[in-house]
Amino acid sequence: MNMTKPMPFMNPGLIGANNQSIQELALQKGYNPTHFDTSPPSARFFVIKSYTEEDVHKSLKYEIWASTDLGNKRLDRAFHESHESGPIYLLFSVNASGHFCGMAEMLTAVDYNTSSKVWAQDKWKGIFKVRWVFVKDIPNNALRHIKLTNTPENKPITSSRDTQEVPHDKGIQVLHIMSTYQSRTTLLQDYAWYEHNESQKSQNQQAVTETSAPAANAEPSQQSSSPPASTAAAAASGRQPRHNVQNNQNIQNQNIRRFTQANAHPAQYAPVPVQVASGI
Repeated sequence: MNMTKPMPFMNPGLIGANNQSIQELALQKGYNPTHFDTSPPSARFFVIKSYTEEDVHKSLKYEIWASTDLGNKRLDRAFHESHESGPIYLLFSVNASGHFCGMAEMLTAVDYNTSSKVWAQDKWKGIFKVRWVFVKDIPNNALRHIKLTNTPENKPITSSRDTQEVPHDKGIQVLHIMSTYQSRTTLLQDYAWYEHNESQKSQNQQAVTETSAPAANAEPSQQSSSPPASTAAAAASGRQPRHNVQNNQNIQNQNIRRFTQANAHPAQYAPVPVQVASGI
């Protein structure tokens, strides 16, 4: 398959995604193509288990990924062994989310001398580039019948660990399902929410830096009693975040789509065009 050839992206493959901006966003980046080679003879497939959906958003935004030391070595070895003969496809799922959220192609070997600071946890070393192909939610019950025959337990793909390789024939089955599944939800619905959240965190950090020194020397009557910027923004908009990234990891991993709540404030939360930026 020649991946350099342009492919038509006429249908993002999302039913029920009634916001036109989501469709336009998918078209702009070429996500969820209607024509895609779902039987590449030399492709290899690996499951990627992300701790947070926030990191998957960062991967979409910056078109990069990083794994554990063991995971990086496994993916890097596969890339050097096979990238000239066929693509390396990464099947993404967030831990405890109950679904797979898409597929990306590994484009480069792992750069062990470079790391990114965009991740939710500052512990991932190394980096490699990816190109996202499918960005839509595929529930586990649509994939659970696919068994990994290269594991002693013959376990379903939905019970895989991070960077578990998927046998070629099983990967082809997943690829067919991802290509044809008519999903009602996608991470793209929450893209603007994560953008807003990232911006709010940056503003909060800047505000703390700017006010910490004067506040330490101020008289008690001059101390600010204003709530944190994130709380004030939520109160002003009437929108309460559906999870707290710092304080409740389990709630975040429920991965509940927040876009429907944001519809009351389209100017603030409506999906925005994806701009690929440097995440290094």
